[in-house]
Amino acid sequence: MKNVLILPAIAVLFMLSGCGQTTGKQAATTNSEERVEVVKVAKLEKTTISKSVDFKTTLEGYEQMNIAPSMTGKIEHIYVEVGSKVNKGDNLVRMDQNQYKTATLTYNNLVTEFERVKALRETGSVSQQTYDQTKLQLDQAKESLDFLEQNTYVKAQFQGVISAKNYEDGELYSGQAILTLTQINTLKAFISVPETYFPIVKEGMKAVVSSSLYDMEFTATIETVYPTIDPSSHTFQVKLRIPNGKELLRPGMYVNTTLALGEIDAIVVPYQSVLKLQGSNNRYVYVNDNGRAKYVAVELGQRFDDKIEIISDELSEGDELVVVGQARLIDGVKLDIQ
Repeated sequence: MKNVLILPAIAVLFMLSGCGQTTGKQAATTNSEERVEVVKVAKLEKTTISKSVDFKTTLEGYEQMNIAPSMTGKIEHIYVEVGSKVNKGDNLVRMDQNQYKTATLTYNNLVTEFERVKALRETGSVSQQTYDQTKLQLDQAKESLDFLEQNTYVKAQFQGVISAKNYEDGELYSGQAILTLTQINTLKAFISVPETYFPIVKEGMKAVVSSSLYDMEFTATIETVYPTIDPSSHTFQVKLRIPNGKELLRPGMYVNTTLALGEIDAIVVPYQSVLKLQGSNNRYVYVNDNGRAKYVAVELGQRFDDKIEIISDELSEGDELVVVGQARLIDGVKLDIQ
């Protein structure tokens, strides 16, 4: 009875062993079949284009100043309100005048004393040391008087508009700015330009600013090209100066800036040949690398209808770009070029 039970078990093991060997051979055969994708390619060529790039940015007042005297004290009077337009030299704030009046008396007395000592010095009645000490006291009193005058009668340093007011007459000034003065007849904006254009962008170049609020364009000038590249974004900063004589534009507005870079040689490809990495804004293409697909990250430039400029240090004129079938590719897959 024992032998009868063992034989069927051996037979089952033999059958399972045979099945396993067959499955392994089939898997080996499947793995040896390399994936091949049918594609079409086109050679990259450089084309001369009138290059322009667009940027989104926020306008700022060309100058902005917090009106904050250097000494604390009672605010006697504020001459302006939010929205008031002022010219350079206009009175904005009058602080408590006691210190200023005292300093004025001291200065006037020293002027009289200095004139007396000066006359005596000319006759030799006083020493040079006495003369010098009196002159020093007068100069120090004048500096103190000028300081107190500037911080007692606070004036506008440039033409602009009052954009904030934080106190009222009679309140005690404790450090927070009393007013904020913003220049709006001239504005500024900052744009971050890709490092690829660093050799092209120069101070004095013109740009065009436009807002969705107006059916018109405003001319801007590149005032400063910052000399360093941001290593994290690979961009450099450019400061624009925007005349705004009619004051249509205002600080805080979101605008589009178009920077014309003249004619340059660029690589322009069919828009559909550029792929987008899922879940990000990164773009890439595939090129033929000795019969295999090569992944190349690119930046997008200017678009021309169904074509677009691409920028990458890994691409050269004459490379074969995959223009049909690229969506099925992965890096390194074998290509069947039609």
